[in-house]
Amino acid sequence: MSGGDPFARLRAATPARIGLRRAGQGLATAPMLALQLAQARARDAVQASLDVEALRAALPLPSIVVDSAAPDRETYLRRPDLGRRLGADAPSLPTGDVDLAIVIADGLSALAAQRHAAGVVAALVPRLAGWRLAPVVIVRQGRVAIGDEIGRALGARAVAVLIGERPGLSVHDGLGAYLTWGPRPGRADSERNCVSNIGHAGLSAALAADKIAWLLVEAARLGFTGVDLKDRQDDALAAPPPVARLS
Repeated sequence: MSGGDPFARLRAATPARIGLRRAGQGLATAPMLALQLAQARARDAVQASLDVEALRAALPLPSIVVDSAAPDRETYLRRPDLGRRLGADAPSLPTGDVDLAIVIADGLSALAAQRHAAGVVAALVPRLAGWRLAPVVIVRQGRVAIGDEIGRALGARAVAVLIGERPGLSVHDGLGAYLTWGPRPGRADSERNCVSNIGHAGLSAALAADKIAWLLVEAARLGFTGVDLKDRQDDALAAPPPVARLS
């Protein structure tokens, strides 16, 4: 192809790095600087702190703030096991008879939780008409499995953990939603369903809420989540499903 950039159309359709210009044996200045910027953003996302009060103010539900057993960010990164359980000083959670507990954790990108979690919750609530929802639990220094302990403490039939995903060189603020039916400590990752890459570069809050609601209703019908719960939502991206109700 003569003239112009043959990779321009491909780069416009994806954040992936395609056909980068070179200078001798290395990258040209512009793509090299862009790569260094992406690396810096990923590192910053891992170290960023969650603005808890701003997040609480943006939520459509009451919330509770807790800490994991990891006392600081360095420990959290070195000891994944501590991020999977509540700290000794965590406040008591109100036990009830609820259908869903929503947990928001900073994970490996507090920026993702800060930017996208409240929007997902706001879009999800009206799609779960008839579901009894626990207060949202915001976790500092949390990992996915901490939702099992929180869900059981709240007496929830299911838990949805919205957590910042590991930053990459294309996306540093992607949010993941991990769904577990019958939460309790010891659940395996194979017993969860995941809706990933929620954010500006992936699923919108509305599309993510469609998918999460569909999976939760199927989980309620079947009594499980995980590898046996297949995502068979037809035309998920073409049209949102009807309001999800418990049978």
